[in-house]
Amino acid sequence: MEIGRTAKMETVVDDTNIAKSLASGDLEVFATPSMIALMEHAAAACVAPLLEEGQGTVGTRVEVEHTSATPMGMKVTAYAQVTAWEGKRIEFKVWAEDECGPIGQGTHTRAVINNEKFLQRTNGKRAPKA
Repeated sequence: MEIGRTAKMETVVDDTNIAKSLASGDLEVFATPSMIALMEHAAAACVAPLLEEGQGTVGTRVEVEHTSATPMGMKVTAYAQVTAWEGKRIEFKVWAEDECGPIGQGTHTRAVINNEKFLQRTNGKRAPKA
């Protein structure tokens, strides 16, 4: 367990991550789903080096608020900090900022999984039911 461990991820606002392109609005501004994805990416990267071979993490909960819009061309940085690690559950404080200041914050939870077993269970949903 490494409580306090942090990681960050960066992106630039472009046609691929704006509200208009993701159907989360009509404007050419950084989309809330893009901010959340960047926060999740930071959280996953934060703990990836601490996992055993064949393990990964999946997001199970996100609670964030998006407090400021970011225009096209501006850099956005998302951060994740481990606040609790109990068994397979990892909790994070997450926040994001653009070049002018904070744009969002909240919490995120991830679960440690065995990648192969997780995919087998998930893909098992496609099996015909008797």
